Amino acid sequence: MTKEDLNSTDAIPATLRPSGSPRTPGTPKAPELPGPRPTPVTDVAALCVCDLLPAQCDVNCCCDPDCGPTDFSVFSACSVPVVTGDRHFCSQKAAIYSMNLTADPPHRVFKLIDQINPSIFCIRISNYKPALSFANPEVPNEDYFDRLMQASGGFTLSAESDVPSAAISDTPQPTKYKYGDPLQTAGTPSGSFLRLPSPLSSSLCTDENPAAFLVSQAFQCSRRVDIEECEGMGALSMAHYSSPAILRVPNSTTQVSIKVQSVMYRSLNHTLTGLESRGILRPSLVSIGQDRLCSNVVLEVKYSLLYTATGQIQEASLSLVLGTFSSTVTLLQQKFEIHFIQHGTKPVPCSGNPGYRVGLPLAAGFQPQKGSGIIQTTNRQGQFTILRSTGEQDCLASKGLRDPVLFGYNVQSGCQLRLTGTIPCGLLAQKIQGLLRGQAFPDYVAAFGNSQAQDVQDWVPVRYVTHSSNMKGPCQLPVALGIEVKWTKYGSLLNPQARIVNVTAQIFSIPEPLPGPERTIVISTTVTFVDVSAPAEAGFRAPPTINARLPFSFFFPFV
Repeated sequence: MTKEDLNSTDAIPATLRPSGSPRTPGTPKAPELPGPRPTPVTDVAALCVCDLLPAQCDVNCCCDPDCGPTDFSVFSACSVPVVTGDRHFCSQKAAIYSMNLTADPPHRVFKLIDQINPSIFCIRISNYKPALSFANPEVPNEDYFDRLMQASGGFTLSAESDVPSAAISDTPQPTKYKYGDPLQTAGTPSGSFLRLPSPLSSSLCTDENPAAFLVSQAFQCSRRVDIEECEGMGALSMAHYSSPAILRVPNSTTQVSIKVQSVMYRSLNHTLTGLESRGILRPSLVSIGQDRLCSNVVLEVKYSLLYTATGQIQEASLSLVLGTFSSTVTLLQQKFEIHFIQHGTKPVPCSGNPGYRVGLPLAAGFQPQKGSGIIQTTNRQGQFTILRSTGEQDCLASKGLRDPVLFGYNVQSGCQLRLTGTIPCGLLAQKIQGLLRGQAFPDYVAAFGNSQAQDVQDWVPVRYVTHSSNMKGPCQLPVALGIEVKWTKYGSLLNPQARIVNVTAQIFSIPEPLPGPERTIVISTTVTFVDVSAPAEAGFRAPPTINARLPFSFFFPFV
């Protein structure tokens, strides 16, 4: 559309006007007068979008040339009453179909009209004729290949990046791993990662899962194996998991080799034997009688990575379980795990296996993002804490002193906060909140004493409830924190295991005290464990029932 068209004051008709030369389908189309718009490629009079059956009449398809008067007698209406071309044009041809059911015999009515587009944003002049159809691509051959090369400007087969080297050097390179960053490995191609096989859409192993920093994972999947190809399958070889070298930090040249820490061998009867040799064992095919076996096959892989507080990989160790499978096995079960241990710390002990033991601290942590694992501090005594009571009962003197929440122990602690000056209520509420919750109040509590960080379904979210005073005031001060832990007995009656099912943190607030020369606020914390176990019901095995049927003629001839 040109600028003159937008400024035109002529009215644009918004109705359908009959064409001067209506015709029936199949008749030759009269040539259009030359104008600004090229002749459309598609003839709407010959186009029938509802004609689906070849050499047969489609029901209610009025434009189907295979339909006759006998077929029209059973038509109810036209399924496609209007057929148009490109709706973006200001003027276009339209084929109108209808049925005259009152005639004898019934017949169809066809009209070819000029349809006017009422929108002001329509195409009135199209000066590029190839745009109305798809152009056939020019296939290069030996005759004009050189001409196409000159037209395209040529090309190079260099693998170097188009980004200038100066721009690459100016980009800051990461100096440490962050949570969730893939662990990079040395070698070609550049940008390769440490892979941890895992199941994807099925139970089959997928080898494209990159191991992420501080994301402990454990997977079990199946792998299709063929006894004839076992020696050449890399996923079954010990070297496939021990040969990669992890980069100490991303995009660095310092490499950390993976050391084989232990190798266990599992026999066909599931007996584990430790192997003294630290060499690389490769899968080997052996024949025993009529059966063929593949030995030294990797069944379990466990990575243990030691990292520093600055996000660098310090050491990497590998524990393997090898085994043997026979020619009858087509799906081999494999297990893969990866764990991260901070340098200078000891492994975090469990609070039970699997259920909690009375007197051991609750396991708690945070979930940095949805779908990720749980992050725990290595100090098991500091994962879930409450305010510690002291003999002075002074909150400022006991600031920072916390006691762990021990399973099964109901505790009440508190202190007094003495105010001698004027402190803004908002700042005071923030300080008291910090005293009640501590430096890092957890978001999740482990349901079992040995819940793994990667198994988020075994962690219970902490639910927060705030109770405000009925007395109205400009500011509310939190003065009490009540933690309620609901647990239940899980498993067998002979050896029940304690399992946490709900954790609620309730904060109680009061209005700000009246101003005065000296004010005292009592702050308290309570922890309550509630046993919500359902009463055990003795179960008895149902007596057997005899489902026997006598023959039909058993009582003949008496019945």
